[in-house]
Amino acid sequence: MLDQLRHIVTEVGTSPDLKRALDVIVRRVRDSLAVDVCSVYLVARDSGGEALDCLALQATEGLHASGVGHVSLGYDEGLVGLVATRAEPINLQDAPSHPRYKFIRDIGEEPYYAFLGVPIVQRGDMLGVLVVQSRENRRFSDEQESFLVTLAAQLAGAIRQAEASGEVFRLRGNAELTPASFQTLGLPGSPGVVFGSALVVYDAASLEAVPDREVEDAETEVAALRQAVEAVKLEFRQLKADLSRLLPGEEQALFDAFVMMLSGDSLMDGVIQRIRAGSWAPAALRDTIREHAAVFEGMQDDYLRERAEDVRDLGARILSKLQSATPIERRFAERIILVGRELSASHLAEVPTDRLVGIVSTRGSGSSHLAILARALGIPAVMGATELPVGQVDDQEIALDGYRGAVFVRPTGALREELLRLAREEAQLSQDLKGLRDLPAQTPDGVRVSMLVNIGLLADMAPSRNVGAEGIGLYRTEIPFQIRHQFPGEEDQRRIYREALDAFAPYPVILRTLDVGGDKPLSYFPIEEDNPFLGWRGIRLVLDHPEIFLTQLRAMLKANIGLGNLSILLPMISGVTELDLALTYVHQALTELAEEGWAVARPPVGVMIEVPSAVYQIDAIARRVDFLSVGTNDLTQYLLAVDRNNERVASLYDALHPAVLSAIRAIAEGGARQGKPVSVCGELAGDPMGALLLLGMGIHSLSMSAGSLPRIKWVIRSVPHARARRLLDQALSCEEPLEVRALIFDALESFGLGGLVRAGR
Repeated sequence: MLDQLRHIVTEVGTSPDLKRALDVIVRRVRDSLAVDVCSVYLVARDSGGEALDCLALQATEGLHASGVGHVSLGYDEGLVGLVATRAEPINLQDAPSHPRYKFIRDIGEEPYYAFLGVPIVQRGDMLGVLVVQSRENRRFSDEQESFLVTLAAQLAGAIRQAEASGEVFRLRGNAELTPASFQTLGLPGSPGVVFGSALVVYDAASLEAVPDREVEDAETEVAALRQAVEAVKLEFRQLKADLSRLLPGEEQALFDAFVMMLSGDSLMDGVIQRIRAGSWAPAALRDTIREHAAVFEGMQDDYLRERAEDVRDLGARILSKLQSATPIERRFAERIILVGRELSASHLAEVPTDRLVGIVSTRGSGSSHLAILARALGIPAVMGATELPVGQVDDQEIALDGYRGAVFVRPTGALREELLRLAREEAQLSQDLKGLRDLPAQTPDGVRVSMLVNIGLLADMAPSRNVGAEGIGLYRTEIPFQIRHQFPGEEDQRRIYREALDAFAPYPVILRTLDVGGDKPLSYFPIEEDNPFLGWRGIRLVLDHPEIFLTQLRAMLKANIGLGNLSILLPMISGVTELDLALTYVHQALTELAEEGWAVARPPVGVMIEVPSAVYQIDAIARRVDFLSVGTNDLTQYLLAVDRNNERVASLYDALHPAVLSAIRAIAEGGARQGKPVSVCGELAGDPMGALLLLGMGIHSLSMSAGSLPRIKWVIRSVPHARARRLLDQALSCEEPLEVRALIFDALESFGLGGLVRAGR
């Protein structure tokens, strides 16, 4: 069964479109399970891509083919509808005797008694139902049921990909219409709503990331392919010659095998055929390599099956040569949304910044380097959009909602009009908020709030000053470490920190000590862990490497000489033992510099509260430091046991969860008891709903991205502090995050601030 399942999945994965993939499934499943019928029903969709409450027969082996595309069942009709309604398998010995059985004429279903239907579900969305039937009056075995459930799970991904490419729309008999709209949720990266044209970028030699594009001159593409193949052949021959003294004869033969494969007709003919059918060379190569690799993966012999990876490596080498031989010239659209699997700052540099209006990455989170860059640039971004078929959206119209982390491909009809309205409102709101720049963030009843910014790059400085920031509430010092190829020295760090301190003097600048690990790795200091977020990161790492910690502390203290606006923030403190040791190193750095003749002074030192254990030791921690800063991103993650970078559980991650709000209030109360100021530098501070509740807690210092600051200032200037306190009490009595959101949204609406908050998450 496992071998059969692997073969089916491999064959489906190499099918050129959904129709042929479905045909493979119904045929192969019928043969594998020795049943009489296998059918696939898919959820029908309207012209805007929205799901309808009915399922249409889209492929069958055993029933009459005339029913495909014509037979449909509502969720309240038949056993197929029952499977979709329950979202669980239904295994019946005598289907016609079941009260939900529905007889459909003229599809040849009369002789079949045994029925097994399993739902096709992707991340909670019902996509369809996979059904097998048999003439025998019997139940299908547990093994057969498990086989079908597993296969349905594999099929779900293929259907979602096909929906994005418009294949589902065409398959369902609407060929005269444009490809269907498609939408997917990722993670919010940078706020805003925007339209643009998708520009897919990818790394060299990354075959699976190659986008689909139409060929303009097939013969030119073929010539470039042949040139690339010859270059790879030459490379293999040279490698063999260079390694002839080091490798045994059988290993050297592998290079000969690669050259033979490139010289044969099978591989090259497949690529050329696809080029002449209209595909550009990289995509034709991608599909041909995928097809050949699948053949090896489907083999019984383990050795031969492993050769699939060799085929992929061969394809990557050809692609690399192909790209270097024929640099891609792109005509940039007026409004570009950059799309990729794992984007970086170098990809941003490839496009004109004056045309870049948005970013979508299938990997990463709102705290990733790319999201930080997007916020610094003031453009919307969506991260972790794993279901987006990157290769199929190049040059397509895309809309982004950076508030919810939503991506809309080819939006049409009412959906498109609504998104356009939101985008217009967004642009107008940004223009209107510029007038708040020089006004204080003060509530109508006289409570003043300090408005600070989170930054990670010196490029963030100018945008931060332009929105009226009153200092830096969080400088992520790990960013300069991440963009280098080795640890920066003391003098390099001093220059960076000095520039930040000088740019905002005399306003406060809070430098967080090195916080790497988890989702912030250093390429030159790799850390391999099973649970990186619970592992060697933040203060734990630098306490184990005092040479790194002391170098950074010395650089910070030197940078502050003559300015006096530095504060030092210690991340990931989980208890007083770590804190006491960290403070010892701060004292050591001060002592060393004083002995060396530097006129250094002890700056305020604070702790970032982001670990639940620190919440329960808040008084002991507050007594030892000068201030507290709440990191709501990690605090939420750890309190709710939700990896905030994992798209599968993203819906569970909510900083407005009553448990999170209770923890933040406890921190605020602990700081007040010890007479220590409390600020918030996590994403909650830049959320209008969150800022309102933080105001109610008596937290009067908020730090956020520059793009969020004008909106939060508007909230503070609109809502009395007394009202915010009452709203907090109501929110803390709620049991569900959605209750909290509904409560605060209504309050914002009553003050004319509803436009700051988009519907949903």
